[in-house]
Amino acid sequence: MSNYDVKDFALREDLIDELKEFQDKFIFPQHDKKPVIYFTGNSLGLQPRSTRDAVLAELEDWGKYGVEGHFMASSPWFSYHEWFHQPAAKLVGALPGEVVVMNQLTSNLHFLMVSFYRPSPNRYKILTEAKAFPSDRYAVVSQIKFHGFDPKDALIEIAPREGKHTIDEEDINEAIALHGESLAMVFIGGVNYYSGQVFNMASITSWAHQVGAIAGFDLAHAAGNIELHLHDWQVDFAAWCSYKYLNSGPGGVAGAFVHQKHAHASHLPRFAGWWGHDKDRRFLMEPDFVPIGGAEGWQVSNAPVLSMAAHKASLEIFEQAGMQKLSKKGKKLSGYLMRLLDVLNEKHGMPFEIITPREEHRRGCQVSILVKKNGRQVFEKLTARGIIADWREPDVIRVAPVPLYNSFGDVYAFYEALDAILSD
Repeated sequence: MSNYDVKDFALREDLIDELKEFQDKFIFPQHDKKPVIYFTGNSLGLQPRSTRDAVLAELEDWGKYGVEGHFMASSPWFSYHEWFHQPAAKLVGALPGEVVVMNQLTSNLHFLMVSFYRPSPNRYKILTEAKAFPSDRYAVVSQIKFHGFDPKDALIEIAPREGKHTIDEEDINEAIALHGESLAMVFIGGVNYYSGQVFNMASITSWAHQVGAIAGFDLAHAAGNIELHLHDWQVDFAAWCSYKYLNSGPGGVAGAFVHQKHAHASHLPRFAGWWGHDKDRRFLMEPDFVPIGGAEGWQVSNAPVLSMAAHKASLEIFEQAGMQKLSKKGKKLSGYLMRLLDVLNEKHGMPFEIITPREEHRRGCQVSILVKKNGRQVFEKLTARGIIADWREPDVIRVAPVPLYNSFGDVYAFYEALDAILSD
């Protein structure tokens, strides 16, 4: 493919891109008085222009009403979290009653595992992916230890086969079948943070249920990146953060999903809190906890309104764009990036390896590039040119062209910069 061909492709795609106007809805950091090319929405999304006004509106209501803002604010704080049910449900393919916005990601995972990891002497193991994001492993290991089991026995980690960077899902299926009678839970990241591999969550859930295990997912790198259908897939529980693809600010409020089949499962233990109590009787200050039906019943504390205001501003953009269109463009962007990297590999003698799956159904918008020599220096030279990607030890540059605010022209600019760096 000639240089002209790949550039012409970018020009054509940007011309017909029905999502191109959304780029103007975000604030870009500056480099040499020009906007950077920002490819790290998989780590921290850009700030929507509407975020400032959304947060200021809540601050103004706080100043105006004080405590009465719980009921008199333009968006009353008492029920503020309820606005999120519909847009968050659409985002992850759920029913409105199956989702709740609360806490942060790992906190939500712990609260959910209180209910869904119920080990017995014979069924106590957790199966997960090797090289999951560290906080996932920390959470799982601590849950195992909390229940008095030894992680060396109770934790099953499925790794890529020798010479590969992604996990063969048949290996997951085989491991689930092998440990079936002792398996309490399967817990996997929907998209692996390092390789960008998208897992077949429907199949994994089905395999887990066939042996009587619970299926849960960390969707930190999936929510806002790929299409999800948690309800139809029969996933038991899931959680996600909002500061990556969901552009809701550093440490932004997170989300949680509990399938409808568990909505009124009174036998499930949980760590209870005031905001999960029957909302019609909440202010009667009764001593006994009566959970709200659905995911709301897993709430512990009242809504962090300022953080939620930022999240609301972002989800309004997702409502306008539509997750199906975003996912389609994201895969097209990453596919184009892979084509350009192939051109560079051929030109420069294979200086790197793409470790993200090529198949569309196994990737989102992230492409992970294993650089065989001087990877850190290559990354730093990209940064010096105003191209913001992400470095992961020991030798991977993660590039995530986000469909809301990245263009095909951005991807071509990355190609030109990397070509120049490799030619030095």
